[in-house]
Order: sequence, then C-alpha cells, then structure tokens
Amino acid sequence: MRRALVLFYFLVFYAVMQLGWWGYLLVSYEPERRGMIIGEGIFFLLIFIWGAMRLKKLFSREHKQQQQQQNFLLSVTHELKSPLASVKLYIQTILKRDLEREQQKMFLANSLKDIERLDDLVENVLLTTKLENRSFNLPKEEFNFSDVVNSVVDRLQKNACSSQVIKPDLEQDVTIHADKFAITNVVNNLIENAIKYSPPCANVVVQLKKLEDGRLTFSVSDHGPGIPDEEKKNIFNKFYRVGNESTRKTKGTGLGLYIVKTVLQKHNASIKVKDNAPSGSIFEVTFENYAN
Repeated sequence: MRRALVLFYFLVFYAVMQLGWWGYLLVSYEPERRGMIIGEGIFFLLIFIWGAMRLKKLFSREHKQQQQQQNFLLSVTHELKSPLASVKLYIQTILKRDLEREQQKMFLANSLKDIERLDDLVENVLLTTKLENRSFNLPKEEFNFSDVVNSVVDRLQKNACSSQVIKPDLEQDVTIHADKFAITNVVNNLIENAIKYSPPCANVVVQLKKLEDGRLTFSVSDHGPGIPDEEKKNIFNKFYRVGNESTRKTKGTGLGLYIVKTVLQKHNASIKVKDNAPSGSIFEVTFENYAN
C-alpha cells in the first residue's frame, strides 16, 4: 500500500510539473495569448487535481475493503478451526478413556454447542450469498414470532452462562408474515452479539411487543462497552467491526449486522441503535406491516 501511494504521488507530481512546463513554453511561444493559456491551464489543473483526489479516495476504499475481506477470511478460519478442534478433543477423550456416564454427557453437550456455533457461521455465510443475489426473493410465510424468539433465547441461554442472563419480556402468540429462516437469523445475531459484548453473566434484555399504532417492535439491550456515535453508521456495513483490528478481543466475521440490516430491509422493517444506561447498546427493530 505504501509503495503504491508513493508511486501515485510521484506520478501526480510529475504530471503537474509537466503541465507547468508546457504552459510556460506555450506562453513563451505565444505571449499575446497568455491570459487564455493561463486560464485554461488553471482550469485543467483543477480538474486534474480533483480527479487525482477522487482516484486516491477510491484506491483507499478498495484497499480497505480488501483488508476487511482478508480479516474476514482469517476470522472464518479461526471460527471454523476452534470448534472443530474442540469437538475432536471431546470425542477422542470419550473414545480413549473410560469415563463416567455424566462426564460423557457433559462432553457430548459441549460438543453439541460447538457444532451449533459452526451451524450459525455456515448459515450466516450462506444467507449473505443469497442476499447479494438481486434476483433472490425471501420466501415468506406466517409463523409464531414469539416461539422463534423463545427458542433462540433458550438455546443461547444454555450456552451463555450458568446463571440467568437473558431476560425475555415477550408478548406471546405474535404472528408475523416473513421468511422464518432469515428472521430467526436476525434474532440469533442480535442476541448473540449482546451476549458476546457484555461482561460475564451480565443481563441481556430481550423484548417483543405490539404498539398501539399497529407496529411491532423487537429489541435487545446489553450492558457492554457500547458503540461510539461515529461508528454507529458503519456497523451495518459488510465485514465492518467496531474497534481496532489489532487490539480486538471478541470473535466474529463482520457479517451479522449486515445480514440483520439487509433482511429487515426486505421485510419493510427498520433497525436503530441507541445508547443504554448506564452503559451498553439497545438494538431496536420495528416492523411496519408485520402481518402482511
């Protein structure tokens, strides 16, 4: 990147110097047309500088996207390798040692959790690929949204902490017309993110309620470090992750919130991020016509 920028600046400098030199020669050759030559030269120089700045901006954006994609590949590799190594170790231990029945159950339960992590990762990648296909339409059906949220909460509750950390406040028997797989993925990503960025065994509040104006809201509140205002507008971009890549400690691929935003847009729904008190964030989803 640095070498390419040095070459870019050198070429810009060389072009500007050549323009100045040819302008000087033209003025020397035809001094009576000095005003026109200088005026056109300045106009061309401004256009050239504007084009060079635009080119540099596009070049920097392309480099940033490549870096994000590289980080994504590294993250996916790590996310795949860790649970696979864990499952392999559990199974080898069960096969090689004469364990008690309870220990075997515990190892198998932990292996199942790692397999569910793999399943979530694969679902995110597959759904991202589908969403990027403009001709792809989400198949919609009526289903019980309350049951879906309850199911996700129950699964993530078991994986999160031994104490009660996810506090559901759900209106029961809420029926929604949507893509069940995609909406389940939205719910899973939002709750999983809240758990991931919260302190150990902190409370995560999940709410589902109907509003008087006919809308439906689903929100997830956490007590993590929160999201700086300047980064809130970027968190829904593909591969984007909050913080510095070299110091970040949390796992992830940068696809979760991108999927959330894209799926909700296809369901005529919106999402906004608010600050939680005293710390943390609130992700609030609003469905306008959730029954249609």
